[in-house]
Amino acid sequence: MDMSQDRPLYVRLPAPEADKLERAARNLRLAKKDLVTALIARHLDDASDAPRRVVVELGSDQLTVGHAAVRPAEPPEVLTLAELAELVQTPAEDLAAMAEAGELPGRRLAGEWRFSRSAVLAWLASAS
Repeated sequence: MDMSQDRPLYVRLPAPEADKLERAARNLRLAKKDLVTALIARHLDDASDAPRRVVVELGSDQLTVGHAAVRPAEPPEVLTLAELAELVQTPAEDLAAMAEAGELPGRRLAGEWRFSRSAVLAWLASAS
């Protein structure tokens, strides 16, 4: 770096941030000047609203073209008591009592309640 182009900068930092700067410089084995310069370059040089280019290294010379789509996972058809409680926003204890009384469509499997999402939603829609 050409020292003739350097300009002095004097700042007062709060003690915790000054300590962080000291630790970062020591851990990264950089002069504080170089660390601050890198931070400014990284965060302020590309302040335009232009889209950023992202490069993914695949480890081969083949051209890869494509796109990605993200979809939420399909909700499960069979629900546990806890999942049903979350779905219908009702305490699990109340739902278990309703299932025991035969008021709510569900089955016991290996001692645990299981509910069909579609059956519960149909029951909920028809309940008056």
